[in-house]
Amino acid sequence: MIESMKAGTMTSERDSAKLFASLLIFWIMLNGTLAIDTLIIGVLACLAITYFFRDSLSYLTDFKMTPQAFVAAIKYFFFFLKELVVSNVRIARIVISPDLPINPGIVKVRTKLTSPMGRLLLANSITLTPGTLTVEIEDEWYYIHWVTADATDIEAATNKIVAGFECHLEVMYG
Repeated sequence: MIESMKAGTMTSERDSAKLFASLLIFWIMLNGTLAIDTLIIGVLACLAITYFFRDSLSYLTDFKMTPQAFVAAIKYFFFFLKELVVSNVRIARIVISPDLPINPGIVKVRTKLTSPMGRLLLANSITLTPGTLTVEIEDEWYYIHWVTADATDIEAATNKIVAGFECHLEVMYG
């Protein structure tokens, strides 16, 4: 029992350290400086957020700390950027087209991801990509509003919308 409590405390401390590190890196990236006054404010803000939200999810909480996961994270970043550009161009073409070729619909897709953080990142990636919006998540099922619903079959829609993101997230989060 005591060993279990110690293991839980160590996991909690590790998660808090990951959350603090994530927040501080984000703070430095947003500010673009390593000036001592900016760092002090950042450290204090990150400590406060880590203290008050220590039980919430950090994107590193379930992240597998393996070389393959880091490579997958880099590939995921570039895949997401590519999808963002391609989707923006596709939606821009639809908007400027005189006949507005849309076929909106809500499609049901399935994910193989089991990690809550992996599922959250998948839902956010889908929503941030123009033309798709995650409407609801129910276990492994996602309901996606799709501006150009090219496929209504679950497997086909999953392959078009989810599969590209999922292959990287699966390596990162399982």
